[in-house]
Amino acid sequence: QVQVVESGGGLVQAGGSLRLSCVASGRIFSGNVMGWYRQAPGKQRELVAAITSGGITNYAESVKGRFTISRDNAKNTVYLQMNSLKPEDTGVYYCNVHVILPAADYWGRGTQVTVSS
Repeated sequence: QVQVVESGGGLVQAGGSLRLSCVASGRIFSGNVMGWYRQAPGKQRELVAAITSGGITNYAESVKGRFTISRDNAKNTVYLQMNSLKPEDTGVYYCNVHVILPAADYWGRGTQVTVSS
């Protein structure tokens, strides 16, 4: 059984910063991609950033240059450093662990990020 738990959300003013953390526990195969998704009210869940176990990263265009994803493989932990936050970054942020073999996806329950203008 794999559990994924996020932390670090909160309320911040525009221009501020937050750091999200996500810990995955249980039997997790090394070939995986850890990522952050977000869902704003009335919108579909979208990819924010992802990172492979080898450190290759991918970012949504809207967060490039402002957000940085990183991970600690030994701790099965992924981080999202969010700087220069904008009101449009508001939403529930979900951590995802995508295992390549055997194929599986694990999700956390999400953490709320609210950016006030």
